[in-house]
Amino acid sequence: MQAADTSGVSEQIAELDFRSALEDSQAKVLNWIEGLITHLPNIVAALLIFAIFLILARVVRGVAWRVLGRISSKADVNHLIGTLAFVIVLFAGVFFALDVLNLDRTVTSLLAGAGIIGLALGFAFQDTAENFISGVFLAVRGQFTDGDIVETNEYRGVVQDVNLRSTIIRTFSGQLVILPNSKVFKNPLVNYTAYTLRRVDIDVGVSYGDDLRKAADVASRSVADIPNRIVERKVEVFYTRFNDHSIDFQLRFWIPFALETDYLKARSEAVMRIKEAFDREGITIPFPIRTVDFSRVGGATLAEAWPIRNSSTTERDT
Repeated sequence: MQAADTSGVSEQIAELDFRSALEDSQAKVLNWIEGLITHLPNIVAALLIFAIFLILARVVRGVAWRVLGRISSKADVNHLIGTLAFVIVLFAGVFFALDVLNLDRTVTSLLAGAGIIGLALGFAFQDTAENFISGVFLAVRGQFTDGDIVETNEYRGVVQDVNLRSTIIRTFSGQLVILPNSKVFKNPLVNYTAYTLRRVDIDVGVSYGDDLRKAADVASRSVADIPNRIVERKVEVFYTRFNDHSIDFQLRFWIPFALETDYLKARSEAVMRIKEAFDREGITIPFPIRTVDFSRVGGATLAEAWPIRNSSTTERDT
């Protein structure tokens, strides 16, 4: 009898637990339904806000693409910046929608999580991010583009490509140089193609015994009719220093510039013309002069030292 009574009590307890759990589940479902009905206006408002911001984000992206297309010719950079603007506006819509639903803690958690993730990624990909941001700035500023002749970081050549990570330069000797954008952005850069003119500088030395004014006049007249010289800018000659074996001057003139060969041809032609003109006028371009001393203590020339060596040889022979 006792075993039967114990079994009946256990069944009653189990039945009561099941009924209690079922009632709790029904109560929770009813609460959820009531909450859904209560917050239905907020949910509709949140969806409406998100839809408005989605449309606004697309409009902002389209405007950004059109504006950047007029500023920069880099389609990948323009597309990236437009997409970033789209994402920023869309995230703003998400945060406003969550705020309407009274999910302030969720918004705070999302912002904190995004900040932590951004900080971690910033440290992990510091160099990559730096090159990426530098590439964006280089593209927006547009100080050089593909095909320009530039000099930067001790490399000189033609720009082949500027992407979001690196700048690719082909040197005049044929090597391909890949420079991180951060180095190009931080260091000085000379763009030889930015202007269509370039000055040719030639350093020349004349003998101390020559007439300096005549030498300058002869050199200036020799390049006056050089091909492609810009005649609106006169040829300039400036004496610069007293060298060991010569008095040096620099001759300058301007040419139209599009290719590196334009500069090389003009400089080569000028050197040949100056040499030919100096030869005709008897003007000397001196060789380096060296003084040879034949004495251990110094001061003896070859003529002075030779008799001593000659007499010493004669004495040994006798």
